[in-house]
Amino acid sequence: MSGTDTVGRVATVHDLTAVEQASAIRAGELSPVDLVAHYLTRIDRFGASLGAFAEVTADRAEAAARAAQKVIDTGDELPPLHGVPLAIKDLTVTAGVKTRFGSAVFDDYLPNYDDDVVGFLAAAGTISLGKTNVPEFGLSCYTENKLGPAARNPHDPSRMAGGSSGGAAAAVASGLLPFAHGTDGGGSIRIPAAMCGLVGIKSSRGLISRGPVGSDPLGLSVHGPLARTTADAAALLEAMTVPVLSEPYFAADRFPAGSFTIAAGRDPGRLRIGRTLDTPIESPVIDPAVRRAFDDTTVLLTELGHHVEDVSLPNPPGLLAAFVLLWAALAHGTPLPPGAGPELMPLTRHLLDRGARSTAAELIRAQATVQAAGRALVRAMLPYDCVLTPTVALLPPPVGYFTDSGDPAQDFARQLAFTPWTAQLNITGQPAINVPLQWTPSGLPIGMQLIGRPGGEPTLISLCGQLERARPWIGHRPAQW
Repeated sequence: MSGTDTVGRVATVHDLTAVEQASAIRAGELSPVDLVAHYLTRIDRFGASLGAFAEVTADRAEAAARAAQKVIDTGDELPPLHGVPLAIKDLTVTAGVKTRFGSAVFDDYLPNYDDDVVGFLAAAGTISLGKTNVPEFGLSCYTENKLGPAARNPHDPSRMAGGSSGGAAAAVASGLLPFAHGTDGGGSIRIPAAMCGLVGIKSSRGLISRGPVGSDPLGLSVHGPLARTTADAAALLEAMTVPVLSEPYFAADRFPAGSFTIAAGRDPGRLRIGRTLDTPIESPVIDPAVRRAFDDTTVLLTELGHHVEDVSLPNPPGLLAAFVLLWAALAHGTPLPPGAGPELMPLTRHLLDRGARSTAAELIRAQATVQAAGRALVRAMLPYDCVLTPTVALLPPPVGYFTDSGDPAQDFARQLAFTPWTAQLNITGQPAINVPLQWTPSGLPIGMQLIGRPGGEPTLISLCGQLERARPWIGHRPAQW
């Protein structure tokens, strides 16, 4: 399928959005076999240089594409995303596909079961092309590990793609995938979405199953989509949202079918929006370009008819220290074989050591601290339909920025300063979305974060869609597009 895109170039299939690809497949204008072959060719050409993939499953994808075409040929009813490619983040278990969790320790791990979300995405008709690159156990906001090259930013490959869904963001932003699955435990969808110029949605706690096993007893990490457009992100979120009542948290049954895809094209109405730079990080360094983008977004929201006002968010004492302690404890969530230490990344060893030195009483007190802080933060934001912050404090840093000192403690401190507005929402469980509205003159993205009320995904998606229509961003494409 070809045509002419909005800037007059001959369009190819990766110029189409995921929703457009699904429509073209339904109309018989595009076959799953050709679509998968097109993306596999692009992955072979660009994937390694961008560090986008941990594993490419070409044979499985081609077989799935042929099976998808047979379903079309029979005339059976098609699922909503039938034949559309994506990839699964390498922290998410996939039966029969190496799942390394970004760690050399698990270089040969071949699971015999799927995480629930993998099955949901397959049931929606998507075809996985492999596993996207992640940092070891998803513990950092950048994507570097001992297994292969770092994930690089397609808009400037000397800069990082972010993390921990960095491979997914690099793949989508460079046109190696139309959209991708991600997870977010402290900003891991929103951060790479901000750095690579994508829509990234951190879903509400309990919206998407973490089963059947899971390894996050604190409920910080959630699944969500990364995509180039609001509509694509909404469609992928819809596919992941299937009630599983055995989960410790469950919220998927709040939303009728179509809630998110309908919201993407719906006017949000006049909203009351808070805006803030408040953060638990003391005196964060914010790039002037990020401040200007924050103010410009405020102006645009006002021009669109919304009421925007400054809001102060509480900073409960001990919150940051408690979160850091819990994050270190979560490093123990993946069982390690004896003697694994030398194969681990320095940051992983640092966090494992910090977590191992914590007593059960300290962990319980830390959990109580973050839960109380979360309640206070939610109460402060409830008067607003959503709250605006930047997503990260700086422009995308060069690869190696966090690790160049060789000191994992300094590495982690830099990460906290770089991402002062993301982890709070993993504590509260609220939804949040990165909006790729702002760009520097040199073509680097500056993400803006919109925070919703608990269960407020439809409002966030509607507002993101309105911003996209007012100032479209899909034309910001990297050189290798």
